[in-house]
Amino acid sequence: MVTSTIDEAKSQLARLIGLAEKGEKIVIARAGKPVARLVPYRQAEGPREGGQWRGQVHIAPDFDELPPNIGEAFGLYPLPNCKMTNSRS
Repeated sequence: MVTSTIDEAKSQLARLIGLAEKGEKIVIARAGKPVARLVPYRQAEGPREGGQWRGQVHIAPDFDELPPNIGEAFGLYPLPNCKMTNSRS
């Protein structure tokens, strides 16, 4: 494993990238503490497939509806003549 300071990483970035491409573990540290890892880019094998959570998650029918006092939750006062509507309908 190679540990490098941020300044060293700036000046030696091409060399560190080459090491990462070969599988070397690169850690970049600030004040002696690890803050980042340099890893090689790996192209995805194929398109992502969804559905892993199918049957395990339930979204309530009123999920997109906002309560009339939603502004109060954000510290706003109710606006006169303002009607809440669902823009997705």
